[in-house]
Amino acid sequence: MRAINPATGDLIREYAEHTEDEVAARLERADDVFRAWSVRPLDERTALLRSLAGVLRAGLSSYATLMTQEMGKPIAQAEAEVEKCASTCGWFADHAPGLLEPEPVATEATASYVRFDPLGVVLAIMPWNFPFWQVIRCAAPALAAGNTVVLKHASNVPGCALALEHAFHAAGFPEGAFSTLLVPSRAVGELIAHPAVRAVSLTGSEAAGRQVAALAGASLKKTVLELGGSDAFVVLADADVEYAALQAALARTINNGQSCIAAKRFIVEEPVAARFETAFIASMAALKVGDPRARPTQVGPLARPDLVDELEDQVRRTVDAGAALRLGGHRQEGPGCYFPPTVLTGVVPGMAAFDEETFGPVAPVTRARDAEHALELANRSRYGLGASIWTGDVQRGRALAARVEAGAVFVNETVKSDARVPFGGVKDSGYGRELAAFGLHEFVNVKTVWVR
Repeated sequence: MRAINPATGDLIREYAEHTEDEVAARLERADDVFRAWSVRPLDERTALLRSLAGVLRAGLSSYATLMTQEMGKPIAQAEAEVEKCASTCGWFADHAPGLLEPEPVATEATASYVRFDPLGVVLAIMPWNFPFWQVIRCAAPALAAGNTVVLKHASNVPGCALALEHAFHAAGFPEGAFSTLLVPSRAVGELIAHPAVRAVSLTGSEAAGRQVAALAGASLKKTVLELGGSDAFVVLADADVEYAALQAALARTINNGQSCIAAKRFIVEEPVAARFETAFIASMAALKVGDPRARPTQVGPLARPDLVDELEDQVRRTVDAGAALRLGGHRQEGPGCYFPPTVLTGVVPGMAAFDEETFGPVAPVTRARDAEHALELANRSRYGLGASIWTGDVQRGRALAARVEAGAVFVNETVKSDARVPFGGVKDSGYGRELAAFGLHEFVNVKTVWVR
């Protein structure tokens, strides 16, 4: 495996893939360790999560630098990602005991209750865009519940994958409770089918989700799929337009625009559309593009050259279909995988930038006749991960939020994930939930116990 710096195109390091025998040994060890880990007192498991939080904070600078080198995340955002991982470990350490407590049920039995028992080895198939956060938000609740975790990370962030394994070991987790497999994507089918694996969590593309769901279904393995998104950012006529435009620029370009929950379709009521477009273009143009190691940088490179190719093609097809290119639109000259902040206006359904997920800093703006039309446009997507509504009338915002087809709707706030609330999507954005009580309970046996 080759880790390539997307800011320069330079090789960082080559990593040897694990052999078939090494993979089999790691899976079997994870299964063996599960027997002891699953019955280990819960307070000991959560204490190790707190220890992991300390390890992450102690290594924050080195972990953040590694992320920036391998996938181009601006350094300040990388540091924030490590801290978010640490705080999430702390949240599950604090709340897992109460959430995993058996729940009594009133019946005619002498005693009846529901237990939450672990399933076994959870295979985590994770992407490169949040190379620490995506892993921790799966692993922390799974381990707290008594499962063990095997990570198949994206092939372009092997250093991050190994660093995470080292962090778990440094925190005191037993060897095999969390382990990394350096294998290519073609090996996923064999991993899912392995008898040691009892459940699969995937964060990735829609295509990958369909493949993993089919493979897991054939082996009757539980799955959670967090797939693509084309989040609507809806600006109503009574919104603070200039503030919404500023937040829109940040929501579109977080993580260099490479986030499933980045705002990707900007739907604006006609009476304020011209004002929004002017302010939005100015906000996007003001963003600092550059070396992701430099603290002033807000937008760094895309993670791979093929992502630049795909984004440029989507912009070209959208303009050919009649949209107006108002800012950016073409790859940046010179080394690295840079694509500048881009704004398209006059975008309508049927155009590439409206119908497809754009994984980079490209912002299509669509005008809506009124709030009902805006809601219709927001729901006119095969995806349903997140959405935001910007309005001066919070009660109307709440009413519209109930009708948006998405796993999360934020009113007057950008979409984000948080350990305290569940995260996941509907439609082609996948199924199942991560984080909060719902995420903790995804990979458990919800067991009824009836005593007479």
